[in-house]
Amino acid sequence: MGKRHSPKHGSLAYLPRGRASSHIGKINYWPKVEGDSPMLLSFAGYKAGMSYVYLVSDHRGSPTFGQEVFKPITVIETPPMLACGVKAYIQTSKGMKTFSEVWMKKTSKDLKKLVSIPESFETDKKLEELEKDLEKIHHFHLILCTQPRLAAIPQKKPDIMETRIDGGTIKDQFDFAKKILGKQIRVSDNFKEGQFVDVIAVTKGKGWQGPVKRWGIKRKQHKSNKTVREVACIGPWNPAYVMYSVPRAGQTGFHHRTERNKRILKIGVNGDAASPKGGFPHYGVVQSDFILLSGSVPGSVKRLIKLRYATRPPASVSESTTQITMIGITA
Repeated sequence: MGKRHSPKHGSLAYLPRGRASSHIGKINYWPKVEGDSPMLLSFAGYKAGMSYVYLVSDHRGSPTFGQEVFKPITVIETPPMLACGVKAYIQTSKGMKTFSEVWMKKTSKDLKKLVSIPESFETDKKLEELEKDLEKIHHFHLILCTQPRLAAIPQKKPDIMETRIDGGTIKDQFDFAKKILGKQIRVSDNFKEGQFVDVIAVTKGKGWQGPVKRWGIKRKQHKSNKTVREVACIGPWNPAYVMYSVPRAGQTGFHHRTERNKRILKIGVNGDAASPKGGFPHYGVVQSDFILLSGSVPGSVKRLIKLRYATRPPASVSESTTQITMIGITA
């Protein structure tokens, strides 16, 4: 018989388990993507809910290869995003610094609620000045803002984010940013079906919880002194302090997390094909573009989810798109 041993289940790699500074995730690292043409490395959408699909497995080497399998999915509504600005970065001895930024000519009323842009911003003049200093620039970021009015969430004020432009030369990246400045970008312009992406989001908040829920420790016997749902011994007399590794009560949830290699099973345009009858609970009917991601993603319903090119993609990936035989929400 095996030893009855039950250490805490939580990973110490995520300490301190404090609340995230914002309900919107932040992308701190950008992968290097090789390509002849420039591309955007991220996009954002709103989490609608979860469902399931039946699809034909294309994972070679798997016992279920070629068979119909069941997969849980997450539906993310991805309305078109607006390219409202371009930001140039230069390399300095203290890291990357902002060199210049250019905003589109006419800004919407919703965007003015978020950022303060001068009424007389000379976009063309700024672009000409930026083009003369291309040899100084290390890379470009495109400033994107969401359009929540196109989604099924009760929000008017947009969310803003930066996404890196990669691929091609600096001149190619500048021409690409200049071309799409002030225009709408769809999720199908960035990603394709069958691609693996990383998901950056903030998890559901659960407030202050004890060590049983927070760390998964075992409850003491019901006749224990004082309490049952806590650690029996929190440390020795010497050293006379509680080690950081001892499971203690504290903030649970609302943590910033990155989940890697979520596969895009489908990119759709008609939201009715991704919504159950009556809509998703606490969300409603998907009204705009959407994607179906394999598995679950962090965050609550209506939370902004950021999608980024995979930093550690699988070594072997099927080149064909996934053959979905049935989507559970439309059956």
